[in-house]
Amino acid sequence: MAGLARLALSDDEIAAMTRDLEQILDHVAALDALDTQGIPPTAHGFELDTPLRPDRAATPLDPELAVANAPARAGTAFLVPKVLEEEG
Repeated sequence: MAGLARLALSDDEIAAMTRDLEQILDHVAALDALDTQGIPPTAHGFELDTPLRPDRAATPLDPELAVANAPARAGTAFLVPKVLEEEG
C-alpha cells in the first residue's frame, strides 16, 4: 500500500502501519458481524434536533460591553494574533 500511495517508509514505519491497519480491519470485521436487520439506517446513532432561538428583533449587545474584558482591542474591535504570514 505504501508503494501505491508513493510513501517512503522505513521498515519500522511499515511494521507500525501494518499493525494499525490490521487493527482497523479487525474493527471493521467486528462491525460487519453485527446483526443490523430491522434497524433503520440513520445519519446518527441518536435523534438529533437542533434547537433554534426564536427569530425576533432584539437590541444588539453594546459594542463597548462586548470588548470590555478583551485582552487586546482597538476601539470596539478584538485584536488577535496574526495566524498567516504574508508572502512576498
